Amino acid sequence: MNDQNPVPPVIPSKDATQTPPATPPLSSAARKLGDDPAERVPITNAFTAIEALLRQPRRLLFQLRQPGAGKLIAQMFFVAFICAAVYGVVAGTFSGGSQLWIAPAKIALGLFISAAICLPSLYIFTCLSGAQSRLAEVCGLLAGLLMLMTILLVGFAPVAWIFSQSTESLAWMGFLHLLFWFVATLFGVRFMKHGFAHAEAKSQAGVNVWVCIFLLVALQMTTALRPIIGKSETFFPTEKKFFLGHWFDTLDQSGKHSHGMAD
Repeated sequence: MNDQNPVPPVIPSKDATQTPPATPPLSSAARKLGDDPAERVPITNAFTAIEALLRQPRRLLFQLRQPGAGKLIAQMFFVAFICAAVYGVVAGTFSGGSQLWIAPAKIALGLFISAAICLPSLYIFTCLSGAQSRLAEVCGLLAGLLMLMTILLVGFAPVAWIFSQSTESLAWMGFLHLLFWFVATLFGVRFMKHGFAHAEAKSQAGVNVWVCIFLLVALQMTTALRPIIGKSETFFPTEKKFFLGHWFDTLDQSGKHSHGMAD
């Protein structure tokens, strides 16, 4: 008497509209360079190259793959040289005098010599990783690394100038410049690895090894061209040193100087 007829299940009709599952967006590394029309807009001058590097790195990577990219690569190296020299002037304000031109010359010279020394090994590791990159494109990625590094250093320059005018500790200023350089290098390396990811590299192991080599060469170059922020009677050092030994000697001399002033 209390039984109720069961309610039959509702079967959706074939004509009913069904929402397909959402497809996750493709990452920037998965998308092919040039898919976005904005990435195909030519880079005509150095200022446009700087803006593309900071705002549209994919646009810069796409242009580096196009015929006639040599002019763009030359502009990138030029920007890196100018920015390195500007930061060198700020570094030279710690000691003043002749260091105002010696420091920018040594910083720009050391950076480009380090890049030239490491370029052959970078191309070899690129080939071993399976990346489909020509030598010109590898040079472009290296130019992008240097340009982004030096642009960031120029951004750090006001902070470096404040400390150079308010402290006399050579060891502290050396540590501060190395910290800025290391942070800038990390961002530059990230850009370069992003470029190799679009070149169908099968492994990043070779690039990681090259980054370690580049860091060691650049650090040793700062010792080979010393002093950069301190004063010296000669333009180049007369004694050979490993960069770690030079750092320890600088810390020891700084400690003795501070102890002498306290006495």
